[in-house]
Amino acid sequence: MNPLRFLPLIVKQVTRHRVRTILTGLGIAIAMFLFTSVQAMQQGVERATRATADDTTLVVYRKDRFCPATSQLPQDYQARIERIEGVESAVPIKVVVNNCRTSLDVVTFRGVPKEDFLREREGMLELISGSIEDWKRRTDASLVGETLATRRGLSPGMTFDAAGITTYVAGVIRSEDPQDQNVAYTALEFVQLAGRDQLGIVTQFNVKVREAALLDPVAESIDKMFRTAQEPTATFTEKAFVQSIADDIIELVGFANWLGLGCLLAVLALVGNAIVLSVQSRIAEHAVLQTLGYRGRLVAGLIIGEGVLIAIVGGVVGAAGAVMVASQAGLALSVEGQSIPITAGWGLILTGLLICGSLGVVAGLVPAVQASRREIASCFRAV
Repeated sequence: MNPLRFLPLIVKQVTRHRVRTILTGLGIAIAMFLFTSVQAMQQGVERATRATADDTTLVVYRKDRFCPATSQLPQDYQARIERIEGVESAVPIKVVVNNCRTSLDVVTFRGVPKEDFLREREGMLELISGSIEDWKRRTDASLVGETLATRRGLSPGMTFDAAGITTYVAGVIRSEDPQDQNVAYTALEFVQLAGRDQLGIVTQFNVKVREAALLDPVAESIDKMFRTAQEPTATFTEKAFVQSIADDIIELVGFANWLGLGCLLAVLALVGNAIVLSVQSRIAEHAVLQTLGYRGRLVAGLIIGEGVLIAIVGGVVGAAGAVMVASQAGLALSVEGQSIPITAGWGLILTGLLICGSLGVVAGLVPAVQASRREIASCFRAV
């Protein structure tokens, strides 16, 4: 027997009490919006901190410093780092942020030597709009990450101001690296001199090593070299560095997972309540269906189908809303110059659909079994 032939009957039963169905659907949509948002944050954390076998980048930072404003290293460390066995390149970076605390609207400027930066990131950056040549030509020009450009409404040819720096947008870039999404890359000297006389001082070095197996030995060599220097260093793999900086965000997202669990329980309660009320109001109708030849198993299936339909419709609306907000708003959690994007792919909608469908089955199971086991005579007596 084709179960789809009963879909019109299920839809009719769901829409009979429109106000109750709409309110239940809205409650489910809100709960799934929150759940999907939490999952989007979780995906962003995993993407920003998950190490892979292809990682070959180290971050050299000032020891016992965290906020970029307090990490000051001499730029001439670069030549000494590049002489270490296994190091391919060391790019000095000056980081300036408009807010060092955790926030959803942080603008991070990264001053870099332009030629060295392009050589290191060859094949890793995709220019969405604008001109690389324009960026190379103008000292005050910046390449803006896609997330930052979306959030601030930036496009090539515009200028914007943040953290006391006014820059010209030469291009908008896209990258698989989360740290490139919420940043403005500009000339190293431009950032060093923007409101501060700090030529020769950088925030960090991004060191490229020959292979992943050399990450730990090279990190130890760098820190050993500068252990007794006036500005000692602390060297981490790039993902470990982000994780050490963003501990508060990671804990926050971990706590938010409990919120996500609460949202799923809310969906279960809403669907279960709607189905119980629906079944109680149609006891006699179920008796009529059994009189017409509908077996108890089929009646139970129709009731479960109602729960699944309400849950899926409300869940898809909520999940789709969360994905659209995350993709259009360009949100990212930033702390101390490091960015954790809130990434929501359309796969989350499929996940929401499967979760809501499963919850719909669970919520409708008990009332469905009860309705299927009622005797026809007792159904009419209950009216």
